Amino acid sequence: MDEIIRAVTEDGFAKITVITGRDIVERARQIHDLSPVATAALGRTLMAASILGDMLKEDDATVTVRLNGGGPIGSVISVSDSKGNVRGYVQNPHVDLPLKANGKLDVGSAVGTGGQFTVSRDLGLKEPYIGSTELVSGEIAEDFAKYYVESEQVGAACGLGVLVDTDRSVACAGGFLVQLLPGAPDTLIALIESNISSMGQVTDILSSGGDIVNAVLNGLNPTVLKRTKVEYRCYCSRERVVRAIDSIGHEALEDILKSGENTEVVCHFCNTKYHFSPSEIEEILAKHLP
Repeated sequence: MDEIIRAVTEDGFAKITVITGRDIVERARQIHDLSPVATAALGRTLMAASILGDMLKEDDATVTVRLNGGGPIGSVISVSDSKGNVRGYVQNPHVDLPLKANGKLDVGSAVGTGGQFTVSRDLGLKEPYIGSTELVSGEIAEDFAKYYVESEQVGAACGLGVLVDTDRSVACAGGFLVQLLPGAPDTLIALIESNISSMGQVTDILSSGGDIVNAVLNGLNPTVLKRTKVEYRCYCSRERVVRAIDSIGHEALEDILKSGENTEVVCHFCNTKYHFSPSEIEEILAKHLP
C-alpha cells in the first residue's frame, strides 16, 4: 500500500516528506481511463497534493492543487485531505502526444506554461487561503517547487515521478519535498543539492527498490519520524449530491422538473453516477417553497 514518510536530518536543519503512490495513480488511471501522458500529469499532481495535505494541521482541512497552463490536457485538479488521501481528475483524459526526444512522456507540452500553479487550502473558515505562481515548465515538479519556495519563503526542492508501463498501467509513482530550516549551513545545502543531482529520477529509485529518504539525505543520518498509509479516496455520497442539487436554486430546479426526465449527476473524482427521479427532484424543490 502507498505511504507518506516524514524524516529529518540528524542536525535538524532539513526535513523531507516522501510519498510512494503507485496504487493511487493506478486507481486514478482506471477511474478516468487516462492516456499515458494524462496519467503522468495527474499522477504528479496527486503526489504534490498528498504531500501538501499531509502538512495540514486541522483534521477536516483540505488542500486543492490546480494547474491550467493552456495545454491540450486542460485543467488538472487534485484534492487531498489532512491525512494525504487524494482524489483528482483532468479535463481531457485521453490527450495523447508524441514522446520527447529522450523517450519520456511530454507532460510539459500537455499541461502548457501559459497559466498558474494554484493551491487552495480550506481550513474550515469562511474563505480558503489561495496562493498561486506562474507555471515554469508544466512538468509539475519544478512548478511545485517554485510555488512552495515563494509561498513558504523557505529553501526547498522537490521531485515527482510517474512511470507508465507498456500496457499503460502504472509501474511506480512517487515524489518528495525537502525543506531547509532556518540556519541550515551551506555545507548541508550543497550536499543535498549534490545528492539530488546524482540520484537520478524519482522513478529510477522506486523501480529499483531504492529509498528516496536516504538518496536525498545521504550523508546526513536521517531519522524517519512517521509513516502514514495513504490512498485514492473520494468523499462523494448521495447526501452530498442532494446538497449540491439543492444549491443550484429554485429556477434551475424547476427547469429540471419540467423536463420530466430522470437526472444523472456524475462525480468528477470517481465517476460514480447518482440518479434522481422527477419525484425526488420535486422533494428537493419543495424545500425552497415558503
